[in-house]
Amino acid sequence: MGERYVVGLRDAGEGRAAVLGGKGAQLAALSRIGGARVPDGFCVTTDAYLRAVAGAPSLRGLLDRLARTDADDREAVRALSARIRRVVEGIAVPDDIAAAVADALAGLGEGAACAVRSSATAEDLPTASFAGQQDTYLNVVGAAEVLRHTGRCWASLFTERAVAYRAHHGIDHRAVLMAVVVQRMVEPRASGVLFTADPVTGNRRTAVVEAVHGLGEALVSGLVDPDVLTVRGGEVVARTVAVKERAVRAVPGGGTREAAVDAESRGRPALTDAEAVRLVALGRRIEARFGCPQDIEWCLADDGFRIVQSRPVTTLFPVPGAADGGKRVYVSVGHAQMMTDAMKPLGLSLWQLTAMVPMHAAGGRLFVDVTARLASPAGRAGLLEAMGRGDPLVRDALETVLDREGFLPPLPEAAQGRASASDAPVPDTPVPDAAVPDAPARDAAGTDAPGTELSAPDAPDAPDAPDAADTDAPDPAVVAELVGRSEASLAALEREIGAVSGPALFDFLLGAFEEHRRLVGDPLSHRALMAGMDATWWLNERLHEWLGERNAADTLTLSAPGNVTSEMGLALLDVADAVRPHPEVVAYLERAGDDGFLDGLAELPGGAGARAAFEAYLDRYGMRCAGEIDITRPRWRERPAALVPALLDNVRNFGPGEAARRFEEGRRRARQKEEDVLARLRALPDGERRAARTRRMIDRVRSFTGYREYPKYAIVSRSFVYKRALLAEAGRLVGAGVLREAEDAFHLTFQEFRDAVRTRRVDGALLARRKEEFRAWQALTPPRVLTSDGDALLGAYRRDDVPAGALAGVPVSAGTVEGRARVVTDPARAELAAGDILVTVFTDPSWSPLFVGVAGLVTEVGGRMTHGAVIAREYGLPAVVGVAGATRLIRDGQRVRVHGTDGYVEVLSS
Repeated sequence: MGERYVVGLRDAGEGRAAVLGGKGAQLAALSRIGGARVPDGFCVTTDAYLRAVAGAPSLRGLLDRLARTDADDREAVRALSARIRRVVEGIAVPDDIAAAVADALAGLGEGAACAVRSSATAEDLPTASFAGQQDTYLNVVGAAEVLRHTGRCWASLFTERAVAYRAHHGIDHRAVLMAVVVQRMVEPRASGVLFTADPVTGNRRTAVVEAVHGLGEALVSGLVDPDVLTVRGGEVVARTVAVKERAVRAVPGGGTREAAVDAESRGRPALTDAEAVRLVALGRRIEARFGCPQDIEWCLADDGFRIVQSRPVTTLFPVPGAADGGKRVYVSVGHAQMMTDAMKPLGLSLWQLTAMVPMHAAGGRLFVDVTARLASPAGRAGLLEAMGRGDPLVRDALETVLDREGFLPPLPEAAQGRASASDAPVPDTPVPDAAVPDAPARDAAGTDAPGTELSAPDAPDAPDAPDAADTDAPDPAVVAELVGRSEASLAALEREIGAVSGPALFDFLLGAFEEHRRLVGDPLSHRALMAGMDATWWLNERLHEWLGERNAADTLTLSAPGNVTSEMGLALLDVADAVRPHPEVVAYLERAGDDGFLDGLAELPGGAGARAAFEAYLDRYGMRCAGEIDITRPRWRERPAALVPALLDNVRNFGPGEAARRFEEGRRRARQKEEDVLARLRALPDGERRAARTRRMIDRVRSFTGYREYPKYAIVSRSFVYKRALLAEAGRLVGAGVLREAEDAFHLTFQEFRDAVRTRRVDGALLARRKEEFRAWQALTPPRVLTSDGDALLGAYRRDDVPAGALAGVPVSAGTVEGRARVVTDPARAELAAGDILVTVFTDPSWSPLFVGVAGLVTEVGGRMTHGAVIAREYGLPAVVGVAGATRLIRDGQRVRVHGTDGYVEVLSS
């Protein structure tokens, strides 16, 4: 019986976290690594915990209540957690468990001082470390005290911090068990923590050692600042030695105390460089054993290092694997696409299958390898120039990499030409979004679309140098032709996909992806896109040079025709017109709680017309949703209730005919701006020529700018067809008992899904692991630039034109506006009033219905040609994007002033 309740750490087999808890299983594995000396000890198993808590029948009901309690109700969580702890601490340890513990203690030696440490089953996981969430007790002496502290460890499973941490990670409180590790105490001269990867930068080749005198509790409790040693390549490359005035020491007979460090030792390093290097070498062996960077607790006694804990570092952003192990630099696709959330495996793999260039997945996000272009002097200048126009923070991050001597050795001369003409895209060259992400495939710097060479920019207005105003653009009629081609292709896809199922569906889709890529890479589509983008850049640059006008194109492009995304926002105003006259319909929508609400509309006075207007909107735009580049996200057609808050805001805040009024007002302002600009140009030397060139570019920008949003609309439309077919196939797997629910298929890659349909088998453990990984990935902040060494770079602004205290960003839509900040993370939960400033992480086309009801826009992600910027200009909203930490630094309800021309935001109220 005792073997069920107590297991020696050296006797435990592999993979026994369910019995030993995370810490116990990790220590058992550590004890088998050569050179990793783990203090002797044993584990009081989860079986012992279950046996003990069985004596408290009230506990089950309390845990059920805790599981139902809203994690945000901190007072309720605090009270219920405290009650559960009192129940657990009051449990008497059963006699047979007490006897087993006493026997194991005898094996450690009579009167041995011990560390008694919590070891929960949801602890030290690859995706959630739970560091510091449960309790540890040091220098515990005697069987009675060990048993008392074992009970306290059991109770610590329900500290408020542990409960909140589990809730944050989606872990059921009732499913977590507690084991307890008991180990012989080590009385060290130094202790601390080793990170085998730099926890700040993410660099995997750099290790960081933190060290203090005495027991590590002085570091954990914040009693003293530690020495910090940075180790790379087998040597200490940086060190900070702290003055350590206090230490934690063991007390004879049990317990610990704070003690003063003698004056001679206070400024002495806790570790020598040689000891730090030796410790890191040991850490590398431990890292290799567990397969990921580790957070290792260690102590140093006279006869060497002891390892007392090792857990995964869960805060590091994963790194794409390079087949040849070489140095790589990756640029985020999500920052270009204005969707930096984690994506599920099916969404990731479909992007990879439809991409024009190779894409690498890491942390639920996609990245493009720009190493070759960055390493080539010929390609680098164009790459950086294009990046700077799209997102200055990406450029800064890349320049940071370039500043690191030796990270990117230059390419051989023979490879440099290939790199400069490489089709490896940058964020403002085509990757699927249609082929064009959210910035130009060729900007004013002369950056061409994939497969063409990057050239230097033309000299501004050189008399004989051709520029965008002198080059031929496609006939504006090609826009209608391109839209017609796309619609015909979509109709064919919808006709043909219904005739296939099973494995044949996946073969069909692979062929459909070829057509998808053909549409993405259509050269005529690229010419039409670039005509509008080049005209925008030209107008901004020339009118700034000639007239001192900043971002003049922002006004000149107001209400440009044919922009499917701006039309989408205005169309919801028209739906509001069908709802507003009918109070019962408005009241019904205010109560609408689920996605079946449309069925009840027809029974209300005026409801049939309101429903018809809503259905027509969904027919046109129902394939859209927040985060739409991920095929697994629910579309508006699937969850129409997501549109109701924006619809009701339109009903409350606007009157009839607002869509037409707004569009006409934008057109009027654009015409007025054009007349003003042309008149001022004609008054300049050579004014007629300049005015004629400018007039051509204004015509061009208004003819082609609207098309900028169409390719993504077309691709999202196709993706929804793919999704419906794949969900039907997933439903068949549910019917066959292969999947528990259809959406489980979203956690499979396309190939794994195909195999599941063919074999009628799915690895349940794989699905469970993928779901846990996805939850962990959601908590990570994706970098703009990522290196193969693990450096996760967000970039920084280096500007001296921003007032003190203001938040810098990228100016994308001219004007200045002041209003109440509304910090919104989910458009389906937004409550906006006229004049509000929308503050969020990112916006994609699905946010456009919110734009009609606000006065300005601030986002953390974006560039001048991202969707949010384009639509802000269409609606005439002052906007600043790329404001690092905006949703954290600006609080909901504060008054802010958005300087859309100069690119910064002032917070006006505390």
